[in-house]
Amino acid sequence: MELVIDLHKDKIPLFDLYSQTQCGSTKGARICGVHSKGFIIAKDQNCSVMGAHFKPGGSAAFFTIPGGELHNQIISLGELWQGLATELRDRLLEEPTIGTRFLTLEQILLSFMQPLDYHPVVDFALREFERLPTSPVSTVTSQIGFSTRHFNQLFRNRVGLTPKLYCRVRRLQKVLNLLNGKASIDWVEIAFTCGYFDQAHLIHDFRTFANCTPTEYVAKRGFHPCHVELSN
Repeated sequence: MELVIDLHKDKIPLFDLYSQTQCGSTKGARICGVHSKGFIIAKDQNCSVMGAHFKPGGSAAFFTIPGGELHNQIISLGELWQGLATELRDRLLEEPTIGTRFLTLEQILLSFMQPLDYHPVVDFALREFERLPTSPVSTVTSQIGFSTRHFNQLFRNRVGLTPKLYCRVRRLQKVLNLLNGKASIDWVEIAFTCGYFDQAHLIHDFRTFANCTPTEYVAKRGFHPCHVELSN
């Protein structure tokens, strides 16, 4: 989940992923929920944007809404923080330097931070999924002792995705990071390294989450591993 604050304009457009046409907007401060599909952002030469990228489940310290309710959603921060969202953006605009803006953002976030309602099984699962990234989800969940349905709900409320979907997204992110900067790619090796059954399995997840094939991704990848350039 991400907090995004546009310091150039107090409005950020929203786009339909498939038609690539604008379908609304949010205010200049917005929350991007955990996504398991792509979304479009506009390129603007005059943009000035800052924010915070929360660790998996970490947003629960700042927002009371269950993470799953923001799955694949982008909303104005004001819907969660009401008038305080405008105050946050205004205070950042008053700061004269990038450094003081980050200090101000940090101070404001710390003032909102509440003790996390830790659930040991969710924290255990997050640690184990990172330690065993290519292992089946059941390798971890079988150690928990909860029913699959109950644990899935606990995990989704905290993290925003079910355990299986979370691990699939993280696996593709690992692929993207391995591809970063590479011109010559051995797709079979990449698939094996990241825990895919075969190359077809890798292609399927690319289509599902990135809406493109691996070779299309390489041809269009942007400055960040999770970005692709869209045709005009």
